[in-house]
This record gives sequence, structure tokens and C-alpha cells, in this order.
Amino acid sequence: MSIVLPGEQVPAQHVNLKLGPGLLQLSGETQQQVKSAPVIATRSGVLNHSANKSKWWVEGNSRRYVPAPQESVIGVIAGRSGEGWRVDIGSAHPASLDGLAFEGATKRNKPSLKVGSLLYARVSLAHKDMEPELECFDAQTHKADGFGELKDGFVLQCSLQMSRLLLDPKHFLLPLLGSRFPLEAAVGMNGKVWVSTKETKHTIAIVRCIEAVDPDGGGMDETNAKRFLSKLDI
Repeated sequence: MSIVLPGEQVPAQHVNLKLGPGLLQLSGETQQQVKSAPVIATRSGVLNHSANKSKWWVEGNSRRYVPAPQESVIGVIAGRSGEGWRVDIGSAHPASLDGLAFEGATKRNKPSLKVGSLLYARVSLAHKDMEPELECFDAQTHKADGFGELKDGFVLQCSLQMSRLLLDPKHFLLPLLGSRFPLEAAVGMNGKVWVSTKETKHTIAIVRCIEAVDPDGGGMDETNAKRFLSKLDI
């Protein structure tokens, strides 16, 4: 784990190299030059990589979400755009969602989404000179796999760092809450969390716990979070 600054070169090399947020591979003229082209950081933060070093990204605590390919996001339909929709995902520009970007969608059979509808989607295209594009199916299976319109429930805002923590299978909070009462949750990398429970008091407990554990909030650890949860009326 190391701290990187914008413009600093990163030792990211792999046959199947995939770069996440905060990293950019400089272009080369030939295919061989592209593969060996240096990778630089585009923002300051903590440099991270997967166990096999095929995936690299910079973990920062920026306030505005910067879309990156394959990231899951929660967005709100902002309006129609031709055969699709424009979606607010909290980035500098709205994302576009094609009407056929759903499992089993055809020109005659497309989902009926209205302005204000909530979506759980995947970023399929993200480029600094283009609007991000979304899809509501898994890239490999082309199945919905939880993507699509989110009905009912409650959406809360958290820091980008907190959303990444919640998506970590090893993080304690969601399993802890799930052991106390049934819940459904969808976490977007853009700092939005959708939760659905059977009782309002359970939704309130989830919101308060996420705010308490959020590094931008209370920053509680597991022990204090358990103590905090035990004091709530659930």
C-alpha cells in the first residue's frame, strides 16, 4: 500500500491488466508499445491492486464520483433521450442508458421507466471526453443479476469510501445488520445505498449505522458498531 500523486508513474503490469479509477495508461503507436506503455495516477490517494495484480486502482476520498468501467452505480432517471434515458449518477455529466440495455429487451419489449425512477446499473463505458454509458445486465452472463429498476425501499447517501467498504465481502456492517433482521441492499460505487426492509425502524437503524461507521462520519469500528446497534430500538 502506497500513496500516489497525480502524474506519478505506477508499476502496474499484467497480461490482463485492468485499470480502475484514478489510473491512466499512456498511449503508444504500436500494439507492443501500448502493452508496455507506462501507467500514471490521475488523482491522489492510496494505490491498491488485486491479489494477482491484474486489477489496479487508486483509493481516494473525493467528493464527486468519477465513473469507471464495470462499476455498479445507483442512479435516478432524469429524462428521456431518444430511445433511451438520461440518468443522474452524481458524476459531472449525466449517463445515458439505452432502451435495449436490459435483459431480454427488444424494440417492442422495453422497460417502462419514468422520470424519478431508481436504477441499479453497471457502467459499460467511461471516458473523459464522452458521457458515461450504463447497462442493466451482467457483462458476461447478459442476465439481470440484480440490475434494473429498484422499487420501494430507501436510498441514502454516503461517502465514496464508505460505499467501497460496503462492497468489500470482508466488511462487517452488512452481515452484522443482516443477522439482526431481514434486509435487501444494493450498493453503488457512486456513494448511494438502497435498502429495503419490512419495518421502518429497521431502515432507520441501517441508515444510522452506516452514518456511524462512515469514515466521513463517526468512523466506528466493529466493536463500537455492535454496541451502537444494541442501543437502537429494533
